[in-house]
Amino acid sequence: MTDHTNLPADLPVPEDDGAAAHLPGMKLPHLELPGTGGAAIRLDALGAGRTVVYIYPLTGRPGTDLPDGWDSIPGARGCTPESCGFRDHHQDLLAAGAVSVFGLSSQDTDYQREVVERLHLPFQLLSDPARSLARALDLPTFEAGGRRLYKRLTLIIRGDAIEHVFYPVFPPNEHAGQVLAWLRDNPL
Repeated sequence: MTDHTNLPADLPVPEDDGAAAHLPGMKLPHLELPGTGGAAIRLDALGAGRTVVYIYPLTGRPGTDLPDGWDSIPGARGCTPESCGFRDHHQDLLAAGAVSVFGLSSQDTDYQREVVERLHLPFQLLSDPARSLARALDLPTFEAGGRRLYKRLTLIIRGDAIEHVFYPVFPPNEHAGQVLAWLRDNPL
């Protein structure tokens, strides 16, 4: 079994392969994704201001093993600590100018509801099992355990366009603090 809340010290660091370089300035597609709050969230209609959407491969669950070789895939491990970081910095992110925060993965909504409850997340997780956003924006993905998964990245969305992208993200447990620092350094 794996402890999903702690990161091994020897995780491989992901390299910037340029797979997200095209994203700043892109308009969000007309795409509705189910949220853990029960309603669909339309990504091109998030409203004025900045929205933080952190995208991650998959969140582990206690008692369930991660895909074979998970810790050796650069950038794969760390979804639970990343989500906990956004939870712990949630109020600070809002105070720094984010109007909302969402997590997004290809896991289904029922799975994500359990994550929201278990981790006490004060924001919704969005479910994209068909990886519709990946196809619409040409987002980076990878294969593990016979599944195609999102590579970890974070979008700062302003209105209906991508203002800033964090990619690659490392270490994931410190990433919410990196986003917070960027928001504070780039006020509206």
